[in-house]
Amino acid sequence: MTPKKIAAFALGPIGGAALGLITLPIVAWFFSPDDIGRLSMLHVTLSFSILLFSLGLDQAYVREFHEVTDKPVLLKSVFLPGFVLLTIGIVILALMPWSMSVLLFGIDSKLLTGLLIVAILLQFSSRFLSLILRMQEKGFAYSMSQILPKLFFLSVLGCYFLFSVEAIFENLMIANLLSLSAVFLIYTWNTRKDWLAALTARIDKNKLKRMISFGLPLIGSGIAFWGLTAMDKFFIRGFSSFKELGIYSVAISFAALALVFQSVFSTVWAPIVYKWASEGLDPHKVKNITDYSTLAVISIWSLAGMFSWLVTYILPPKYDQVQYILLASMAHPLLYTLSEATGVGIGVKRKTAYAMLAALVALLLNAIGNWYLVPKHGAAGAAVASAFAFLAFFIVRTEVSARLWQSFERVRMYILVLCMVILSSAINFIEIKPISMFILYFMTLLSSIVLFNSQFKVLLSSILSLFKKSIKT
Repeated sequence: MTPKKIAAFALGPIGGAALGLITLPIVAWFFSPDDIGRLSMLHVTLSFSILLFSLGLDQAYVREFHEVTDKPVLLKSVFLPGFVLLTIGIVILALMPWSMSVLLFGIDSKLLTGLLIVAILLQFSSRFLSLILRMQEKGFAYSMSQILPKLFFLSVLGCYFLFSVEAIFENLMIANLLSLSAVFLIYTWNTRKDWLAALTARIDKNKLKRMISFGLPLIGSGIAFWGLTAMDKFFIRGFSSFKELGIYSVAISFAALALVFQSVFSTVWAPIVYKWASEGLDPHKVKNITDYSTLAVISIWSLAGMFSWLVTYILPPKYDQVQYILLASMAHPLLYTLSEATGVGIGVKRKTAYAMLAALVALLLNAIGNWYLVPKHGAAGAAVASAFAFLAFFIVRTEVSARLWQSFERVRMYILVLCMVILSSAINFIEIKPISMFILYFMTLLSSIVLFNSQFKVLLSSILSLFKKSIKT
């Protein structure tokens, strides 16, 4: 993948994050923390639906794309089984006597239940359509499919303010559903040739069995990972309040700046590494990517810690705690991203069951941490429990990969990562001044530059070279 294509893929996450920074304060000022907490439960439900009903076949599509010639057959094979099961599951849930909206949002509303069902179907379909653009390396179309819906959501909020629409959760839900609809329509148009060809394709049952054998272990690991990322929200919902859940959700949204790095890396990394694997993978390439990824992760985390106090100037006073919670919340996207590089041996060797092991270990630690910390510390306790859980997730994936495939030097990486997790957790429980936070994270940044000095010099040289070229042109 060329730098130009990588930049095209990066445009979506970067643009989406920028729009998120604009949208989030607006939502925080207009809607209550309780409603933002309910919105978090919606996102948790959508992610669970994809993880469960995709049957791991979305990842099988990525794994097999470069090794099959009939792409329409592949698309139909990975989409149809999960969609049929999802439809059956929705019908069964709709016939149940209890209300899904009460369980998730604490509000008895047939409208919310109906909107939830439509949102699940749209999100599921969009997931598979997005994979087409991703694997065909259509970076610009992929990015626009991420940016335009966020612009649409922002426009809907603008209309709410302009026409004085009541700031209630139902209206926030409608705005999100309209955004999901826009995503689906854009993906549908951009991939029309592919899914139209897939409609008449005949599924290769033998190929499907092989992909299911690859994907089935990922169902368990996917559910375990969903529990790892969603458990904190359910603990806050059960042992604290929607208000604390709202504060936590806002902190996670700011931590989503790190998701830009995760999204770009994960989008680009999987196709590249499996293409390398089909051609004969050089372990030194992976080690090189790991070193640069470590430097990037620690740098992003350190810069966030140095300037997290700026959050207090764009949010209402009731969200002051966000500046500390978001730093522990960054463990999820950053350590997951790093584990994608360090744990590549699991995918290369097709030992996907070990991915489930990493998620289960982290899930258990997260449950223990949330059970102990959330009743006492609310959102802060959930963030800290999640940070240490993802530390365990990262270590297990890294160590398993090193033993299954190729071992590599890991001491520097572990030292820096452990320091970041401890520091970002401690500031949630002890009183610390912004200047002290700045110094501590600045020292961590300097340490990473010293430990990865050669990688830093290469990056700095590349940046200076690009800057000189831009000046000349």
